[in-house]
Amino acid sequence: MWVEKYRPSKMSEIVNQKEIIHSLISFCKKERELPHLLFSGSAGIGKTTTALCVVKEILGENWRDFTLELNASDERGINMVRERIKKFSRFSGLSVDIPFKMIILDEADEMTSDAQTALRRIIEDASRYCRFILIANNVSKIIEPLQSRCAVFKFTKILSVDLIAHLRVVSKNENIKNDEEGLKMIADYVNGDLRHAINILQATSSIGGINKKNVKTVLGLTKTNEVETILTLALGGKILQARNKMIELIKVHGMSEIDFLKFMNQAVFKIKINNLNKIITTIAKYDYRVLVGANPEIQLTALLSELSTLNDAERGI
Repeated sequence: MWVEKYRPSKMSEIVNQKEIIHSLISFCKKERELPHLLFSGSAGIGKTTTALCVVKEILGENWRDFTLELNASDERGINMVRERIKKFSRFSGLSVDIPFKMIILDEADEMTSDAQTALRRIIEDASRYCRFILIANNVSKIIEPLQSRCAVFKFTKILSVDLIAHLRVVSKNENIKNDEEGLKMIADYVNGDLRHAINILQATSSIGGINKKNVKTVLGLTKTNEVETILTLALGGKILQARNKMIELIKVHGMSEIDFLKFMNQAVFKIKINNLNKIITTIAKYDYRVLVGANPEIQLTALLSELSTLNDAERGI
C-alpha cells in the first residue's frame, strides 16, 4: 500500500505541522526530559506517524522491542488498561542505551472514563521508566486529569497546496501521469486527510492517469447531478421515484451514503427552495444518524419521506 510505502520515518519528513515538529525535535534532544504526549486532530493528518517518528528518534533501531502499540477503539475497557498497559509498563529489562519504554495508545478518546482514570494512575506510577503518547481525534473526550499530565499538541488539517504537492511527488515516483484538476479534486474531496488522499490516488492509478474523470469514477461521483434531481422529486412528493434513483446512485454507481448527504446539502442551495432552514436541519439530522451507525438505506428513505412532508406543510397540505 502506498500509504505505508510513503509513510515518513523521520520527523523532518512529516507533511505540514511545522511548529509541532519543531517542538518535538527540541524535546527529543533532551530525551530523558521528554513528557507524556497527547496528539489530537482529525484523521489522516500525521498523528500516528509522528508518534512513531518520536519513538524511533528516542529508542533507535530497537524501538520495536521497547514499544507497545494499542488501539483503544478495539479494547475500550478497564481490563485493557490494567492488564496490557500495566504489565508492559512494569516489566523490567531496560537497556542502558534506552532511557525508557514507550506506549502509543491510538484513538484514546474511545476509552471509557473508568479506563482513562485507571490510565492516569498508571501514568503516575510508571513515569520513571515509561512514556506515553496518547492519540485522539477529539481531545475534549479525554478527561482533564489525563490532559494535564501530557504536553498537548493539536494537529491541523493539511492545506490543499501541501497535499497536492505531496500527491504530485508520489505520482512521479510511481510513474503515474497526473493533471492539476485530478489532484485538486482529490484534495477537495478528502478535506485535509492525506492518508485518504494517497489511498484515492492509488485506487485511481489502477484505471489510468490521475485526471478529473478517473477520480470521479473511483469516488463514485460521476452522477453527482442526480442528487439534485432526487431532491427535487422528494420535495415534489414523488417519494418512490426519488428512492429508486437514490438506490441506483448508491448501489449501482457506488456513491457513499455520506457523499449523498453532502451533495444533497449542496443541492439545496442550487435550486429555488422554500423552508430552507427546516430542510437543512433535516438533512443534518439524518447525516448524524448514518454516522452513528443507523441503517443507511432506511435513514435515507426516511429523509426523502420527511422532505416531502416538509414541502407539503409549506404548500399548506
